[in-house]
Amino acid sequence: MEFAGFWIRFCATFVDGLILIVPFYAFSFSFSWASIFSGAETPIMLQLGLNLIQLVVGACYEIVMVSKYGATLGKMAVGVRVVRSDGAPLAYGRATGRYFAKILSEMILFIGYIMAGFDSEKRGLHDMICDTRVIKRR
Repeated sequence: MEFAGFWIRFCATFVDGLILIVPFYAFSFSFSWASIFSGAETPIMLQLGLNLIQLVVGACYEIVMVSKYGATLGKMAVGVRVVRSDGAPLAYGRATGRYFAKILSEMILFIGYIMAGFDSEKRGLHDMICDTRVIKRR
């Protein structure tokens, strides 16, 4: 297995971010414009609802793509995929655990991601927790 390094993984995450953020901001921006033109403030519950939608859509995107195809669209674009330590594909349970472990990596100031730059197998904290590897496609 040839492990994917920090920067190629960063690029994949950037592409995935664009794929998810652009449509979401267009959707939420329409609510903001509606409140501006109506003169009303955007209710806090609407903001929380939009945040929840973003979390659910992001989770579904990551979990389904990684468990079904071994990669998100961003990972496919840069030629990497996620596998278990033995090279087998991820099941939905492990892909779900990896998604939430990635949130943990983000909560600690992205240190969990930065760890991939210093590990011999290029694993982030979320990879260590879920026993996964990001490898270059053959």
